[in-house]
Formats: sequence, C-alpha cells, structure tokens
Amino acid sequence: MEQVQTRWNGWGMPGHDDPLAANEAAWRWLAQAFAMPALLATPPRELSAITLPSSRLSEQARQRLATVLGNIEQGNFERARHAAGRTLIDLLTLRGGDLSSAPDAVLFPRREADVLAALLLCAEFGIAVMPWGGGTGAVTPTRGNHNAVVALNLSDINRFKSLDRMSGLAEAEAGITGPDLERQLKAHGMMLDHRPDGFEFSTLGGWIAQPDASRAVPDWLTGVRVASPRGLMASGDALNSVMTGSQGRFGVITGATFRVRALPAKEELRAYLFPDFASGLAAMHQARRLGLPNIFLRLSDDGATRFSQALAGAGREWNLRDHLFDVYLSVRRFGGGAARLIAGFAGDAEEVSAQRKYFDHLAKRLGALALGADTQWNGQRFMSGYRRDTLLDRGVSLDSLDISASWAKLPGLYVAVRAALKQAMRNHAPRAGAHGLVLCHVGAARPDGAVLTFSWLFPRILDDAITQARNIRQAVLAAAPTGDNNELEQDVRRSIKRALDPSAILNPGNP
Repeated sequence: MEQVQTRWNGWGMPGHDDPLAANEAAWRWLAQAFAMPALLATPPRELSAITLPSSRLSEQARQRLATVLGNIEQGNFERARHAAGRTLIDLLTLRGGDLSSAPDAVLFPRREADVLAALLLCAEFGIAVMPWGGGTGAVTPTRGNHNAVVALNLSDINRFKSLDRMSGLAEAEAGITGPDLERQLKAHGMMLDHRPDGFEFSTLGGWIAQPDASRAVPDWLTGVRVASPRGLMASGDALNSVMTGSQGRFGVITGATFRVRALPAKEELRAYLFPDFASGLAAMHQARRLGLPNIFLRLSDDGATRFSQALAGAGREWNLRDHLFDVYLSVRRFGGGAARLIAGFAGDAEEVSAQRKYFDHLAKRLGALALGADTQWNGQRFMSGYRRDTLLDRGVSLDSLDISASWAKLPGLYVAVRAALKQAMRNHAPRAGAHGLVLCHVGAARPDGAVLTFSWLFPRILDDAITQARNIRQAVLAAAPTGDNNELEQDVRRSIKRALDPSAILNPGNP
C-alpha cells in the first residue's frame, strides 16, 4: 500500500521536480505580471539548522504507547513534518524555521484497534492528539493545558476492504491515499464517484474530516467508522453528519463506505473557449439543470485562462500555427475576457457521442468555440503541491478559498470576491504599484449551484510574509460568506465534543 511522504516544510514529495522551476521565461513573465523587477530565490531554512523544542512526552507514557503501537517516532524529521497543516500561513511558518508547534512524538497505529488503544492511553496521560492522514489538513498542533502533544499518523491504516458491485459501494480504511484507492478500484473495473483537489496527497479520511465549501455531507459518503476516547462507532446518517468537516475534534475516522461506479467504456475530454465568464457559467448551469449524465465540467475565468496560456507559452518559440490561431480568435472577437471550459464525457461510445453532440450544440448557441480534444488537463491543475512549493521558492505566495453558492448568487459573489482580492493584494504589496493575480475556477456543478475556487498569487513581503498573507485572506473572507455556525449550532457541537471526548484531548487547537 502507498503511503504519503511529503516534504517536512511543503506539499511536494522529496525527489519530485516541477518543470516550472527551471523555466526562466515563465518567471520573467510572472514578475512582469506582478509589476515586479524580478522574483528572487527564497529557499526555506534547512532542518539541520533549526533546533526543535524538547519533547515533553514522559518516559512512562512513551513506554506504554510503544507497547501498544510498536512504532513511535521522536526524530526531528517526523516531528517537523507533522508540525503544522498545509495552509499558506503554515507553510510560511515552517519555511521560516518556526517549529514551536512540532508534536512531542508521532504515533503510527497499524489497525483500528491500535487507534482506540492510543486514544485511551492519551486520555489517561493528558496527552493531546492530532489526527494526521496525508498531511493536507489545516490544523496546527496546540498543546494547551495538556502534558504533551502527539500526531496520530494513519498512513499504515490503508487497506481496501470490500467492494459491492451490485450496490455500487466500496469500503476502505481511512489512511488510504487517493491514487492508491483509484488504482485498486480500477483493478476491479470500478472508479470513484468523486475526485477531490489535492488528490495525490490526501486520504479517504481527510476527504471526510476536512470541511469543504458546502459544509454538507458529501453525496458519495454512505458510512464511517470512528474511534473516540469513548469507544468505536460505525455508520449511520447522524454519524456521517457529525464527522463531516470535523477536523478530528470528535473522533478519529478509521474507515468509510462510499459510492463507486463502473469504469466507462470510453472517456473523452473536450475544451471550449467561451467569449466571457458569464456564457461559460450559463453552459454549466443548463447542462446540470437538464441532468446530463456523467459529464464533468470545469470552467476557468479569464484570469485563469490567460495565466495557463501564458505559462504554457513561456519560453516556447514562435510558430505559425499558434499565430494563425491567435488571429482567428481576434477575428471571432475572443478578447482578454475569454473563459476556457473543460467538459468530460463518459459512457459507451454511443453515449459519449450523444453527450458531446448535445454539449457542442449548447456551447455553440452561447457563442463558444470548440477547441477539440483536451490533452493537457493535468497541466491545468495549477494548485498541485509541487507548484505551491516551487512558487514559495521564488518569493511568490499562493493561497486559495472554495465557496459554494447557488446559481443565482454565484455571479455577484464572483465579482465581489475577485474585486476584494485585487484590492487587498495592491494594499499589501512589497512595493508601490505591484499587485497579485486572481484565478478562479468553477466546478462541482450541481442542479442548484456550484463551487467557486479562488486562487491568488502575489509577490511576498519578504520580512513580513505571514502578516501580508493573513491580511489578504481576511479581506477575502470579509467579502465572502464565512459559513460560521450560529450559537445554537455551536452549543450542539460542544455537547457532542463533551460526549465523545470528555477529556478534550482531540485536536485542542480546533475546539
């Protein structure tokens, strides 16, 4: 089984290089886009030059935990790798050499019973527990009033357990990674009914525990298994609701049952260029409202479309074909506001053909230009972990926010958040006149709405990067729905916390 092994201070895995790193033409274009004279190398501090705080895990607790688990890590690398989540603030903190949040030890349970035993021991010794799947979460270990903090790494609890073809259901342990789960399902002729961002690093348990834009139980989830200091629990709609977006506050997700579907006989990705963002949204809305089956849709706004085209063309020699295509777009009046949409069709050959013909007709009515088969979809996934690390190495910060909205509210929300982002990055730029770039994608379309994914890049204020990043994000949140629960909902969650975790050892940094 595959285990996630990220860098201690980033997203990417050791030994994997991003092609952007050596593309100096792309860096020159990006500096110009930011109105900066240049983008300088800003490597992170080396772990060997950082002194970690001494572990506060008592010898008695260590021995008891070792007896149950067998594998306890207290070395610098594992403690540093588990020191924080992977938000922009976390990464900047780690790269600057601040490891004050490093856990006192990292525990590696091998089975569900190990998780339960570890939780009972930690409750006995007053040790805070931070569940850790693929390390893509947004939670930073916090000691609080506890005697020590341990990270509970679930990467060894990663077995694919069962498949019910007739019902379209599968069961797996929570630590299994996205790519591993996808491979095992494919061997059985099946596929996931969803594919979240951060797929290459995240885990099944993380997809459930990390809150998404809608804060609702995902439609692909049918049951969970949870270990808490009070015991084991399994399945049930109520438990699914409690654990969705819980970030480890109420219990540790050890497994899940989820919907899958048969691999289609044929899959096809097609690209379309719409004159503007609004017409692309209209196409997505109509396709979902009509309930067209098995169609994947992802729309890039003009900023994301221009950005992808600029990076793809940076350093590439002039050629007649690209030049003639640019002339053609100009004649068709596709200006700087053009938005690119990727549509995926799946089914048997006849179904794919029918889907494509219908969407071609719909797109044409809305003024779109069909670009043909898309072979660069993976390259469009700009939010990959490797790319984040590469940008940070050159003084560029990248942050993101998902916002779920109804079709009626989505256009106004898009305009408000985009404007707030652009202004905030101007207000907090490293030099007068500099600014950032806003990229937006629309995905996860459903009959009643979709998810806006905003990504923003900006040149860092090198001596105050964390404050800069925090100020920009706060400005964005002020313009977007926060999704905060009301006081009654908070009381209900506090009651659940007291019932499942009476010693309050689970994720004390996120009460």
